[in-house]
This record gives sequence, structure tokens and C-alpha cells, in this order.
Amino acid sequence: MPQQRDIPTLRSDVDAKERVVVVGVQLEGQNGYDVDASLDELTALVASAGGVVVGRIVQRRARPDAATFIGRGKVAEVAETVKEASADTVIFDEELAPAQLRNLEETMSSKVIDRTILILDIFAQRATSTEGKKQVELAQLTYGLPRLRGWGEALTRIGGASGGRGTGGGGGRAPIGTRGPGETQLEVDRRRIERRITKLKRELKEQGKRRARSRRHREERIASVSLVGYTNAGKSTLLNHLTNAGVLVEDRLFSTLDPTARRLRLPSRAPIVMSDTVGFIRKLPHGLVEAFQSTLEQVASADLLVHVVDASHPDPDVDIAAVDEVLAEIGATEVPRLVALNKLDVIDDGNRERLIGRFPDAIGMSAVTGEGVDHLLDQIADRLERRAVEVDALLPYTEGQLLAKLHDAGRIVSSSHEEDGVRVRVRARPSDLHALHTFLLERVQ
Repeated sequence: MPQQRDIPTLRSDVDAKERVVVVGVQLEGQNGYDVDASLDELTALVASAGGVVVGRIVQRRARPDAATFIGRGKVAEVAETVKEASADTVIFDEELAPAQLRNLEETMSSKVIDRTILILDIFAQRATSTEGKKQVELAQLTYGLPRLRGWGEALTRIGGASGGRGTGGGGGRAPIGTRGPGETQLEVDRRRIERRITKLKRELKEQGKRRARSRRHREERIASVSLVGYTNAGKSTLLNHLTNAGVLVEDRLFSTLDPTARRLRLPSRAPIVMSDTVGFIRKLPHGLVEAFQSTLEQVASADLLVHVVDASHPDPDVDIAAVDEVLAEIGATEVPRLVALNKLDVIDDGNRERLIGRFPDAIGMSAVTGEGVDHLLDQIADRLERRAVEVDALLPYTEGQLLAKLHDAGRIVSSSHEEDGVRVRVRARPSDLHALHTFLLERVQ
């Protein structure tokens, strides 16, 4: 059965760091600064995966080359750089088509992967829960299925192919793409991967249903707030500061993948559940978003999103745009959002004033020092209260459980016992109204 570790990865089996040449392409109409910033990020991703960048090449083209993405002349330049730098791997900053990947590997003496494979590799390293590992494996296999021919020897590991099925003597494996047994094995591998993908999707769907039921039960009582943001923006640090959650915090991209939810009380004494989610990144692979859909659904169902932004980033608008793109993909654009400019402790007063001018509605804070965190909590309470309305309801005495939930959530403004039940004035959220609709008397405001 195929395993997620079988997909070609950046991780080396030796102690020395894998040496990498990164390649970017500036297409017609693209900004050179954006290309350089994306390559800077790719370099950080390489470091997160345990490698070191020893060469960096940018090709300017009107459009990608269909065969090699960068053109034959540039391929020769990259190959020479690989040789001079004794590099092990070439990583392209764009997603390569199966044919491009195959052509490049045939031309160069090193392993060739793209940004998507690199990100999937990092996710494979970081996933710790059973569900997280399944989500990563699903994304890897979905990405790898159309690229079987381009992975050479790696195919026999991905598809679970057995050795000794060669077209010639010596008992070696038949090259992928040859006629006869090699081609037959390719189809066997493809069917096995397709079956594994179907099984993973089914299992993740069931886990998503269980989480949704648990989330609905929790949300009947208290509001939910999800922390979203670019990877390494400080979401986990903020959650740890507020709740002592004990989430792993490291200065690297995608240090944590598995979601964490903790309960806390706002200054108003109203309880909320705050959850931390996987960090986003520009060019986040679509397949990865799809695989993590069941995890990311909690973002779309939240009462409020706190978008944590790294205030020390030279151009935070780029990070914000990347987060907005992923939120749109998971259907969370309509969820109310509060922007928190984090890491104020590492920027000077001049940059602080500049950021405040650019983001006047944002909350300035530092999850490390605690500066501005109390103000953030006040604003969370205010935003949640804006969504609430006061209603009168008559709860029959048989609805003691619902009454207890409303009391626990701090929703009861006043109450009185009457012949038919308990008359309550409730400061209700939209989710409360769903549970109360049968018993509503009138809407006060």
C-alpha cells in the first residue's frame, strides 16, 4: 500500500543538509519584486524542510515553455549551476506539469521537484495526528497520480511494485514507460493509488462528520473564534499566551499542522472557544486545501475570525492577499473578521505609525510581550456582541437542558417563572436563535 513517505522528498538520508538550487520565472506582466519575494519564501521553505539553498536562478519569459517551463537554454544554465554548486536537488517555484517534470529530470543530473512537492514534503514532516497524516497522504497521492511516469525509480515505491520484473537480464526493474511488464506495472500502481485515494477520502469524510457534530454541540453553548493568518505570523504564540495551550512554537514555516481549540473567557465573562488552524502561504497547493477541507471547515463556521498579520513583514499586504485567497477557497469570506497586527515588539515607532495609518481598524499587539492583547479581547467581545440580539422566549419546564446551556453561555439577561414555563430575555447569537425559534415570543432589538 502506498505510503506518504514514498513520494520524492527533499529530506536527505545523510547528516549533511541537502544542497538545493531554486529556480523562479518572471512572466510577462509580473513584478520582479514579487518573484524575488516568492523565491525568498521558497528559500525559507527549503530551510524548513532541512535543506540549504546554494544557487538561485531567475528566468524572464513571455510565457512558460511547454516542454521545460524555462526553455532549453536556461535548462543548460541550471544544469551547469547544479554541477558547479554540487547541488542535489533543483526546486522550481511553480507547479510543473508531468511532462515538464519528466523532461527536466532527463536533462539534469539531479533530482527535480516543484514548490508543491516541497510544501507537501514539509506537511508530511509536521503531521502528527492520524487525521493529519491521512490528509497529507491524500494530497500527495492526488498530486502524484498524474505524474507517475515522471518519477522514475520512485514509482516502484509509490505503487508498491515488486522488484525483479525487468525486460532484460540481471533481475533489475523495468524502466517506467517501457512496453511489456513495465507498462503493466504502471497500470497496477495507478489502480492501487486510486483505491487508496478513495479510501482516504471516505475515512476523512467520516472524521469530518464527527468533528462537525462535536462542533455543532459546542457552538450551541458558546461562540467560536478562529485564528487565521500566514504561516509563522504568530497564531500559535497568541493561543498559548491566552490559554496556555502548549502548542509548538518555532521560527519556521508550518511548525504546526493539527488544529488546537481551547476555551477561555473574555473580559465580559462570556466564554468562547478559540481555535488555531494551519498557517496559509502564497501558492498553497489546491490539492492540499482540498485534503484539509474537513479541518478548515471550522474556519468557515466560526462566529469570528481573528486574522493575525506579521507586522514585521516588509509588505504585509502580500500575506493578507494570500490568506484572503485561501479563505475564499474554503467559503469563509462572509465570516466577520478582526485584523490583529502582531509582532509590534520587533518594529520601531516609525513603522508602527505607518502600519496604523495603513490599517486603522486593526489591533496592534505582541503575542510575546502581551502588549495590546487585552484590547484585542475587548474587540473580540465587542464584535461578537454586535451580532447578538435580545429576544423574549418562553421555555417549557421540559427544556431545562436548553435553559442550562443559555445560563452557561451567559446569555440570560433576565428570567421569571410562569405557569407554562420560564420566561427569559436572552442576549442571543444567530446559533442561539436556531435553538430558540420554537419558543420565541418577540424580538426586543
